[in-house]
Amino acid sequence: MSQLLHLGEVISRNARLFPSKVGAKDLARSMTYQQWNERSCRLANALLGLGLARGDRVAILAYNRVEWLEIYVAMAKAGLVAVPINFRLVGPEIRYIAEDAGAKAFIVQDDLVEAVDSIRSDLSIADDRYVHMGRTEPPAGYQSYECLIERSAANEPAAQVQIDGAATFMYTSGTTGRPKAAIRSHESNALLALSTALEHGFSRDDTGLLVLPMFHANSMWYAQVLAYCGAGVFVYDQKHFEPEHLLHTLSTGNVTFTSLVPTQYTMMLSLSDAVRAKYSADSVTRLLISSAPARKETKLAIMEQFRSTKLLEGYGSTEAGWVTVLRHDEQLSKLGSIGRELAGCGPIMLLNDTGDEVPTGEVGELYSRTPYAFSGYWNLPERTTEAFRGEYCSVGDMARRDADGYYYLVDRKTNMIISGGENVYPSEVEHVLAAHPAIEDVAVIGLPDETWGEAVHAVIVPRSDSAVSELEIVDWCRTRIAGYKRPRSMSFVTEAEMPRTTTGKVLHRVLRERYASSKRDVETRQK
Repeated sequence: MSQLLHLGEVISRNARLFPSKVGAKDLARSMTYQQWNERSCRLANALLGLGLARGDRVAILAYNRVEWLEIYVAMAKAGLVAVPINFRLVGPEIRYIAEDAGAKAFIVQDDLVEAVDSIRSDLSIADDRYVHMGRTEPPAGYQSYECLIERSAANEPAAQVQIDGAATFMYTSGTTGRPKAAIRSHESNALLALSTALEHGFSRDDTGLLVLPMFHANSMWYAQVLAYCGAGVFVYDQKHFEPEHLLHTLSTGNVTFTSLVPTQYTMMLSLSDAVRAKYSADSVTRLLISSAPARKETKLAIMEQFRSTKLLEGYGSTEAGWVTVLRHDEQLSKLGSIGRELAGCGPIMLLNDTGDEVPTGEVGELYSRTPYAFSGYWNLPERTTEAFRGEYCSVGDMARRDADGYYYLVDRKTNMIISGGENVYPSEVEHVLAAHPAIEDVAVIGLPDETWGEAVHAVIVPRSDSAVSELEIVDWCRTRIAGYKRPRSMSFVTEAEMPRTTTGKVLHRVLRERYASSKRDVETRQK
């Protein structure tokens, strides 16, 4: 029976149809589709040669670089499961993901070896399955990525890949404080790529610049969207975000599309008029705002800077994939909306606590019906059951619908903070802070921030017999939690000042209102 092509087969197809076309590149090097396919085949055969078998999980820890594209394709060809890990995480966080996934191999970039070495003795990975990637010689105990490729066969791997089998474990932070793996299949990724290509109007003439981290669902999805179209996939391999450098790249790299979070747009637009006037990104015909809402002023400034582009705003989740899109001609007339359903998706349902649809204008939990939803959470059957109502999927977002059928988010997964496009769950940060011996209780909230959208703020109740300073808490967090999750500001309160429900639960909403109001008052006085 005929079935969809998985990513490995798509690259093989492209290598056959247009072998000389540049398919994958970063700022340092480029590969034709033929070269991309050959190197991916070699890597797939190398990993299978280490004794890995279909369904085995491979952890990947690296900054943005073109090798990510080889790895994702090689995993598909070999029937292995990619487990991309956020490079901002610290040792204990990396260990949890690798152990939870049951990783059988680990591919690590040179700059990040130290983090893996700090927890390597705790992992159940054979010594010959640690692979070093980068420009330096591999340290003791690591195989060379390039040597593995060079000495392996270039033929297509013999692995039998099931289209409904797992392609990736995408770890998303959980409200319980522990990340959970959303299982995405080859089939769901293929359908997502095709639906997105149809919605955005991509073709093989496009070149997409992937700026967001390659461990993110956003960049992984767009890499596959572009590959399915036979377009060019351009990985932006800067470790640190430099707004002028990005603007230069968009202006000189024949880029037609990129997806950025509002913070990145804001940083580019904050460059002086003289600097921005040096660059003309006329090749860019589509821009996507994702991961967080953007203000009207930001949208107007984007459209002024990129005059040849159509501005889009997308809403989705790792679990459901893209759910809605706010199209270019709707940006200002439906300001604040996440748009309407993406091409190929069924109607959204907004349900109340009893499972009934709410009337227009009222708030309900958003359930989407996408043909490319995830398969479930790894080893969490109860959480998987909670996420679905028949064919409909929810990640806990609350929304309302207006009379024209446009949707507006009201709360992001209850108390989730979006800082610089990264999702931060208060419970995870609270778990780390609460372990400090001088802290009696703590609540973490997000406060409005001009640069980051929201900044993490900790409200702390110290123990009555202890004293603790902000500096001590910052130092406590440094080795226990990623930098973007750490509090950027703190308040110290008494137990009586911590607002709670009658059952003792902290009222995060009240804290957000209290401290956001205090912040606005301070800013007003400073003007």
